[in-house]
Amino acid sequence: MASVMRVVCLAAVLFPSAVLAFNSRVVPRHTQFRGSSSFGKGGKYSTRHHDNGVTDRRTGGGLFMNNGGNNDGDTPIDPNPGGLNKWSDDDDNKKSFKDMSFFEQIQEWFASDEGKEDVKTYTVSLSVALLLRLLIIEPRYIPSLSMYPTFEVGDQLAVEKVTKRIRPFNRNEVVVFNPPETFREIVGQSSRKSKEALIKRIVAVEGDQVEVKGGKLFVNGVRQEEPFTAEDAEYQFGPVVVPSGDVLVLGDNRNHSLDGHIWGFLPAENVIGRAVFVYWPPWRVGNTGMF
Repeated sequence: MASVMRVVCLAAVLFPSAVLAFNSRVVPRHTQFRGSSSFGKGGKYSTRHHDNGVTDRRTGGGLFMNNGGNNDGDTPIDPNPGGLNKWSDDDDNKKSFKDMSFFEQIQEWFASDEGKEDVKTYTVSLSVALLLRLLIIEPRYIPSLSMYPTFEVGDQLAVEKVTKRIRPFNRNEVVVFNPPETFREIVGQSSRKSKEALIKRIVAVEGDQVEVKGGKLFVNGVRQEEPFTAEDAEYQFGPVVVPSGDVLVLGDNRNHSLDGHIWGFLPAENVIGRAVFVYWPPWRVGNTGMF
């Protein structure tokens, strides 16, 4: 009999605790567990079994037997069944997320831990992207055929902005730049083109003597091999010497480019960066003819 009682007592302690641990449903405060265990004030522990109408109650180290299934006033009532904390009847009236208006959903999202974490992630990502674009590399779009066949209309290319600060410009490099004042005077200050960045090829740097004659380019008296051009030039230019701090830029499509042979030299400080490779469309990915 003693062994049976020890088994009953052990089951009375372990089984209700396991039920409470796995019970995650929201249970109203006024709900009373029947046939289960509860903790009362002062650390009292009670267990009721309704099969035979006998209530077992434990407090401290003693076991008490109480005939009848009704609460005689001595058995403490669990004030927080199921281990719930901070239960509020107001939660029953709270709107679900899908029932909220758009602005309420936005407010709820910003107030949530998930929303705060997302905002932090987006802010950091945007800051890094803007920093990369401002200081390191940026995308550019080709709007015309002035650099054909190296670039076609619609090509998108990456322009790196770091090396212009650490090494001088060289001949045959393709650069993106802000147009000089002479270009703006030709197209008109109010023209949209006067504010757009341009892309051309450097054909001469400071101190070079440059001339275009017979459709060919000569730098310091030496004829230049230019396999990247669309055709021979149909104009004469020079000879002129490139001033200090300037470069001379021409379009690869020599007869269809508004470039340095019309508006003169380009201040090196106007250069935004060097074109390094085409990344779109996929079938034109690469840097052929850029160096």
